[in-house]
Order: sequence, then structure tokens, then C-alpha cells
Amino acid sequence: MKEKVTAIVLAAGKGSRMHSEIQKQYMTLLDRPVITYALEAFEKSSVDEIILVVAPGEIEYAQENILDRYDYKKVSGIITGGAERYDSVYKALCSMPEEGYVLIHDGARAFITSELIEFCIEQVKKDKSCVMGMPVKDTIKIVDDNCYAVSTPPRSSMWQIQTPQCFITKEIKEAYRKMMEAKDDSVTDDGMVMETYGIRGVRMIKGSYENIKITTPEDMLLGEAILKSRRQSQ
Repeated sequence: MKEKVTAIVLAAGKGSRMHSEIQKQYMTLLDRPVITYALEAFEKSSVDEIILVVAPGEIEYAQENILDRYDYKKVSGIITGGAERYDSVYKALCSMPEEGYVLIHDGARAFITSELIEFCIEQVKKDKSCVMGMPVKDTIKIVDDNCYAVSTPPRSSMWQIQTPQCFITKEIKEAYRKMMEAKDDSVTDDGMVMETYGIRGVRMIKGSYENIKITTPEDMLLGEAILKSRRQSQ
């Protein structure tokens, strides 16, 4: 029997660092909204369904301008998120059955591919808990409150974290429940929730250096270059 795979795509961020009145997920990248690139990748993958999480008051806008316009067949639900990313994830987890696996993805990571998603599905079925990322290329410094360097951790043990982050649905939901119960607002990603409140470790799997998150205006320029390069190679 095939185990169900659900994708949660988060598009509820405020995007304050973008310095734009338009939410970054709805900004036009080349010829269409940023969020559509991630949705298209999941639509083309073997995930069974997609839950889209948007900011409060944006369900109607997202339905008309994204879902209806681009006719995504796998989007089974659209819900409003919470004040923080972890609130949005937990709301999405609570809206779905505790079955199979879940891939949690930031919609601002527009350059995820269906091939990487298939790799995630393959790995989560094997490892039960895995997070996509890449080894860091730059030297990282730990600094004090006055911005003086206090240590330099070895690059060989450091990864920059990406999404999707992939888990057994029941396990990550229970880990999130414990985190919310503890009122822990220090977590920054789903892997950290599993590490701190879950029942198993988190395996790192390689993604792509192109799998960037659009956060600043400079990222839009880089994103255009990535998309143009991909189109030229097709």
C-alpha cells in the first residue's frame, strides 16, 4: 500500500527585508509570482497533495490569483498561518490526517525542483526524518555582543539549512505539540523541533546551492539568473 505524502508550502511570511508593499511570495519573478515556482515543482512531483499556508486575509487573493489562475490539481487546501513560521506549520499539521509523510517547504524557496522533491521523498521513507541543506562554503565566525569574533567552527561540520524538511507526519506533529505546550519560541526550523522535542535524530541530505530563499531584492536578481540559465539549458 502506497504511503501518502503531503507537502506543506508556507507563503505567510511578511517579507520585511524585501522593502516592498507586495508580499515577496506574490512578487513577479520573470513572468509570474514567486510562489508559483515552488507550487509547480510539487505539482509535477509524486506528492499526493499540497496544503498552501497564506497570511491572514489573503486566502481569497491566493485562490483567485494563484490557484485558480494556474490550475494546480494537487492543492487540497488553503489555510491562514500564524504570527510566526512555527505557528503556521503547526496549524497546517493540525489540518491534516496523521498519516504517511510530510514535506515542509518555504514558498520563498522558488528554485526547488521536482527531482529534488523526489529525492526528499525517497530519503524520508528511508531515514524517517531528514532536512535538505548544503555544506557551507564560507568561513563562519561566532561573535559576542560587541561583534568581536570569539570562535571559528570548522566548516566541515557546518551546513546551511534549506527546505523541504521531511518527516513522518505523526512524529513531527507530536514534536510540534510538545514545543507549543512548552511555549518555546526559540526554534527556527522544523528540524530543530524534531531535534529538541522529537523521538529521533535528523539526517542531513544534500539539496542544491540554487535552492536559495528569496529574502532581499538582491535575491530576486540572483533568482532571475537561475531561471534564465535553466530555460536556456532546456
